[in-house]
Amino acid sequence: MNNILVLPVVIPVLAGILLVFFRSHIQIQRWLSLAAILSVTGISIYILNMIQNAGIIRLDFGNWQPPFGILFVGDSFSLLLVLTTSLVAAICLIYAFYSIGEQRERMFFYPFVLLMVAGVNGSFLTGDLFNLYVCFEVMLLASYALITLGGTKAQLKESIKYVAINVLSSWFFLVAIAYLYGTVGTLNMAHLSERIAEAGQTPLLTVISILFLLVFGLKAGLLLYFWLPGSYSVPPTAVAALFGGLLTKVGIYAMFRMFTLLFYHEPSITHTIIGIMAGITLIGGSFGAIAYRDIRQIVSFNVVIAVGFILVGLAVATPAAIEGSIYYLVHDMLVKAALFLIAGSMAALTGTTMIDRMSGLIRHYPILGWSFFIIMLALAGIPPLSGFMGKILIGQGAIESGSYILLALSLISSIFVLYSLLRIFLNCFWGESTTSEEDAAPLSKGWIIPCALLTAASIALGFGAEYISPYIADAAATLTNPYIYIDAVLNK
Repeated sequence: MNNILVLPVVIPVLAGILLVFFRSHIQIQRWLSLAAILSVTGISIYILNMIQNAGIIRLDFGNWQPPFGILFVGDSFSLLLVLTTSLVAAICLIYAFYSIGEQRERMFFYPFVLLMVAGVNGSFLTGDLFNLYVCFEVMLLASYALITLGGTKAQLKESIKYVAINVLSSWFFLVAIAYLYGTVGTLNMAHLSERIAEAGQTPLLTVISILFLLVFGLKAGLLLYFWLPGSYSVPPTAVAALFGGLLTKVGIYAMFRMFTLLFYHEPSITHTIIGIMAGITLIGGSFGAIAYRDIRQIVSFNVVIAVGFILVGLAVATPAAIEGSIYYLVHDMLVKAALFLIAGSMAALTGTTMIDRMSGLIRHYPILGWSFFIIMLALAGIPPLSGFMGKILIGQGAIESGSYILLALSLISSIFVLYSLLRIFLNCFWGESTTSEEDAAPLSKGWIIPCALLTAASIALGFGAEYISPYIADAAATLTNPYIYIDAVLNK
């Protein structure tokens, strides 16, 4: 029965390969890709409930028992993220049906999206470090193609930067894996954790952990985020929403795995560095969010702020903070995708991305306006919306550990988030409309329905906190007690 664990990766890969043969059949490409992602959503819900009843499950490829061979491991943390990835991808696909254009659809847009989703899901599910690298590369290769689809000058400029940064970080990733394997002789994550605990995390292992921190920091946009605002603001809206909702989250996931399962023995070094990086990221992201008047740049800098905020929970590393980070991570995947879709719709309707050139949009597009307003409140952590639980738990963890500077930076960054988005709302949606009812561009249902769905998901996550909390508590328990994961993988 554990074979079901491979389906969130195999289904998108097979569907993507199949779609290559239907290049000219746009309708088949659309519905087959959506069916593949929706089936993964259903399977993820099933596996998540299975884990609640049976505990952590694993799949040994070729029946090679750990620590030998390749394996997938499903726990509540990884399956929550697989489920959220599938939801976000399905809704972004619906938006893409009505916005991406036939030219891009014929250039294998859907196979690349499916390949990217497979890479993201594989990163969440893999139980060994080298396969984490492989899944990262699958995801990045697909994203390289998606960021350049369309061939505009801005896309070419930003994609060169995006590809160069990720190739460099992947090279460092490989070097770090080689050093770690050379030091402890295994790449199975559970076995690595055991070996590092036996060795007591020597100074050499701590240096290797910092190398991993730099690699994942670059991929997640932690401190080293200079490439992110430009790269996330040039692709088509559906692709930008996928990037904003999913890609940085894989880096964040990897950091949580590395620094709760493997390198948790020297928190005075590793977690202090994470805390410093998170604090600087919060400051830089906050100033970036208010410095620009381009709506897509503002939204991109809000991605940076969220990365810093989530990793404050990892730096603090109390049970409450870890639980808060998981809650906020799931919330952020939904609301960032929504924010990119709404921002892209606003730009498409008005023909500009500058907030000074839009006004009174809520008169013609009330659902779009109020969706933006709800997402803004959720991101600011206004109760009872989805961002509230994560913020309150991370704040509680910061107080428990005495990390008052990080707590202060987190609270101040929330004010910057609210201010930057309120500025968009007041400039663009409020005020006098510059166009009459007759001249206003029509808003496609294919654009507004995905925005409304993600907004509804954010509301449901906030109001349904009681129902999702057992899954998040289970995920946090696994992260804060690595022996649960080790025992499940190594049959102890």
